[in-house]
Amino acid sequence: MTSPLLDQLKARISATGPITVAEYMASCLGDPKAGYYMQQEPFGTAGDFITAPEISQIFGELIGAFCLQSAETLGIFEPFQLVELGPGRGTLMADMLRVASLRPDFLQNANLNLAETSERLREKQRETLRQSPLRPIHRDTFADVPDGPLIVVANEFFDALPIHQYVKAGENWHERMVGMDDKGALTFGLGNGQLPAGAIPFSAQGAPEGAILETQPAANAICEEIAERISRFGGLALFIDYGYLKTAPGDTLQALYKHAYDDVLAHPGKADLTAHVNFEALARAAKNAGAHPHPPLTQGDFLLKMGLLERAGSLGSGKDTEAQDAIRNAVERLAAPDQMGDLFKVLAITRAAVPLHPFDKS
Repeated sequence: MTSPLLDQLKARISATGPITVAEYMASCLGDPKAGYYMQQEPFGTAGDFITAPEISQIFGELIGAFCLQSAETLGIFEPFQLVELGPGRGTLMADMLRVASLRPDFLQNANLNLAETSERLREKQRETLRQSPLRPIHRDTFADVPDGPLIVVANEFFDALPIHQYVKAGENWHERMVGMDDKGALTFGLGNGQLPAGAIPFSAQGAPEGAILETQPAANAICEEIAERISRFGGLALFIDYGYLKTAPGDTLQALYKHAYDDVLAHPGKADLTAHVNFEALARAAKNAGAHPHPPLTQGDFLLKMGLLERAGSLGSGKDTEAQDAIRNAVERLAAPDQMGDLFKVLAITRAAVPLHPFDKS
């Protein structure tokens, strides 16, 4: 049985021709009626994936502790905008605010903004944060957040933004497109659009025929917009996502459907589509806006330096063996190199190159 979005995509392709990978991703995830985030339950055991805040409360608590100490370091003592991009079910922010309650002056100055387009997820966020000390104001995009100093947090946000893919064909890199084969099934092909020679990174110049290079203009634009605001008003951004530190060829586009990897073209609107985030490109975007990107850390390194083991020990103290094992397993999942620890990276952006724990040794 075909899905409404599949029929819609086929009709669009029949009428106007193949679409870019970015257009395909945008439709699959954000179509107002049939997009994945508009109709599916992405998070938790009922969804297709479990994010770090859902694994353990410690994750959000350490992010909250980082925001508190960074506000002190950066001198954010006046009213500011506390922003989360793509807040999921609100779990991360609830855990952050529980820690923030230790600093009443922080809460008194914070205006909570949640950037979320799905009304279904907005309702879940309101319910999760019902007992929290701050009431959220929902924004469609970051651009709707009022001016002023910022503390922005985004966990697994950039990986869901549309990417473009280019395929090495002869001497050029042609844009990868989604079209239809002679049987009416969705298929990949090459378009006429090419990556300009000046945009080809050194690491891709000797790539073999058929190699794929990804670009993330949507992610870079949002990062630059946030960094430009920080460069004007001060503040901090913390981005946590799975991705890579150096630009290089590779196909990272993937689909998750019912907790299993799936063909990217098989279930549009019903499967989650993501791509690995290029942290080198994000850092470059921040620099372009006049802000300072701190050297990224792996998630494991970040959490351990923020006190993951100490907090786990405190949380498990006096608990039974089953509870302690659950905490231990959560720590492994969050920080072990062969799980989320090395795959996920953490990038912090500030106005100037001030020492910021745990990113800078000084």
